[in-house]
Amino acid sequence: MPNNRKVPEINSTSTADIAFMLLIFFIVSTTMSIDAGITRKLPPIEEDKPQDQPEVKERNVFIVLINRNNDLFVENGPMDISELKEKTQEFILNPNDAENLPEKILLSKKRDQALQKKENAKAKEIQKAIDIFGDRYVTKGVVSLQNDMSTKYEAYIKVQDELMRAFNELQNQLAKEAFGKEMDELTEEEQDLVKVVFPLAISEAEPAKVGGGK
Repeated sequence: MPNNRKVPEINSTSTADIAFMLLIFFIVSTTMSIDAGITRKLPPIEEDKPQDQPEVKERNVFIVLINRNNDLFVENGPMDISELKEKTQEFILNPNDAENLPEKILLSKKRDQALQKKENAKAKEIQKAIDIFGDRYVTKGVVSLQNDMSTKYEAYIKVQDELMRAFNELQNQLAKEAFGKEMDELTEEEQDLVKVVFPLAISEAEPAKVGGGK
């Protein structure tokens, strides 16, 4: 007798659906490791620099380098990272008006300069800072951070963290003195006024071949 049993057909549509669902499952359940980058926003590159742009004095720049061996050099000399925060704060404050440390300027003079440039909003903010903190001297100093192209990410972050701590501690101290609160407890407007006195003056240069730090 002939065998009349039908061979079951494979449902190609169902197979494709199952494969698609498995693909979605693996995509959703797979975790991807993403390294967190540095979030600080750098200033845009100026294509046409003004001809009369004033030259920055050497005493006003605190040079911090990390070489290809992840060694730290500050002002062209080797330094242990444990000293960096204190040295940075000394540079910012220049408490003894040393000639090799940054120049300082009165807030009232900065206000007047802003008015001369017709930067009225900036002048108004500086005046608010004077009303709260008094007409005090502020630094013209800038920290210049640069690393070699072979510097390890971890070494760079450690140095950057110490520089941030230096500024954050000074900002916190002023916030407590003026408002009786930590910096992160202040309103955005109050924080901006603290930053008039202690701005986060860190300039991060493009990686280069800095070698042994010179």
